[in-house]
Amino acid sequence: MHGGANCASMRKIEHQQAGLKMKLVYFSWVKERIGMAEETIELPGDVKTVADLLAWIPARGENFANALAEPSIIRVAVDQEYATPDTDITKASEIALFPPVTGG
Repeated sequence: MHGGANCASMRKIEHQQAGLKMKLVYFSWVKERIGMAEETIELPGDVKTVADLLAWIPARGENFANALAEPSIIRVAVDQEYATPDTDITKASEIALFPPVTGG
């Protein structure tokens, strides 16, 4: 029996290493198109940068694809700091996605 518990522990460790768990927050029309204000998700292990995230999100469903149809215009903040496409997200706890800010 001891071996079974050990295997379960190893699977849990492998699962934790496989993906990153973080909070995604959506604003304005991004929120409206996705249909929610925020969610906590586990990212695949190969999603390591903002660019990776913006490429992965549309594959989650039609609402996500519609919201990120033009990923180059989406603004991203990682832990409340503006981020660039190459920003590392592997240690982030929160990522916000929002449309460009317009002013007048």
